[in-house]
Amino acid sequence: MNADMSHVAEWLLTFGAAHEYWVYAVLVFLACVEGPWLALVLGVVLRLSHLSFIPVYMSLMLGDLIGDAGWYYVGRRYGHVFVTRYGKYFNVTESGVERMTRLFHRYKNSVLFLSKISNGFGFALVTLTTAGMVRIPFGRYMLVNLMGQLIWTGFLLDAGYFFTHLCVTVNSVVGRMSLVAAGAILAAIGYRYWKYLRGRAERLGT
Repeated sequence: MNADMSHVAEWLLTFGAAHEYWVYAVLVFLACVEGPWLALVLGVVLRLSHLSFIPVYMSLMLGDLIGDAGWYYVGRRYGHVFVTRYGKYFNVTESGVERMTRLFHRYKNSVLFLSKISNGFGFALVTLTTAGMVRIPFGRYMLVNLMGQLIWTGFLLDAGYFFTHLCVTVNSVVGRMSLVAAGAILAAIGYRYWKYLRGRAERLGT
């Protein structure tokens, strides 16, 4: 997936140089499919190109929220039929739905918000689909997701931008190696925290 995103970044740089405004429509579409990785890559692109932060930020937000609305509709309209027939292709299982249903009944809005800013504890699609299945009001669902998306998208864009900025401004090999090492340490810490949140979500849902 990382290699695919690097190709996307290269294409965006070339295409965006000649068609800056068209690229935002493409970003909306891509964000529906893979928002988090795309946001990190675009943080790099923003530092290396002439794309504007606000249009990129809004495009990512819109695409991700369209995807959220789509998964909500799937859960609300097709429910367990979708889980039984196609859930295995999207890591949406009956056990996952049951766990998330219990979490929604206990914690309501906080589940959606924390799921959004932690990439779903590893259960992103289960969370979104179950929200539709348990009939969370659509307006509340989108509002809470929007609040979480504001933080999550901004964080990922900033992370990609500032790390690239440091790599560009640091000239020495030792300095760049230190940055890579620091990035690896931060990524490891983030991964451990994500694992902790996922384990906590699993325990709370039992």
